[in-house]
Amino acid sequence: MINPKIERLIDANLNRLREALRLLEDISRYIFDSKELSKSFKELRHKLTPLFDTSRLEYRDITTDVGKESIDSEMQRGSLKDLVDANFSRAKESSRVLEEAFKLTQPQASAILKEIRYKIYELEKIFYKEYM
Repeated sequence: MINPKIERLIDANLNRLREALRLLEDISRYIFDSKELSKSFKELRHKLTPLFDTSRLEYRDITTDVGKESIDSEMQRGSLKDLVDANFSRAKESSRVLEEAFKLTQPQASAILKEIRYKIYELEKIFYKEYM
């Protein structure tokens, strides 16, 4: 049985994860000219594609989202490092939320998210060692 609240949670976190990975991909590509890192982030984004389901759009409710307003710390980034920090955190946190939420709906997807989360940890280490 479909739980609309869980589907909404999954939809929001899939979008959040994809956006964070795209930003990290673009920084790797355009700022650091890292073919390897940008390719790795792109591959992770593409691993998410099969998990997107347009039927979840009916559960998206932006107008009544109680957490859609940004807090002050989200409105400013003092440096490129701050931007990278925020998006690695966003990617790790949303992949963990998805890993847990998919245990309720699609256990096989949970395993994919666990794999993605650990790859993010690995890429974070490489990224900071090489560029920060």
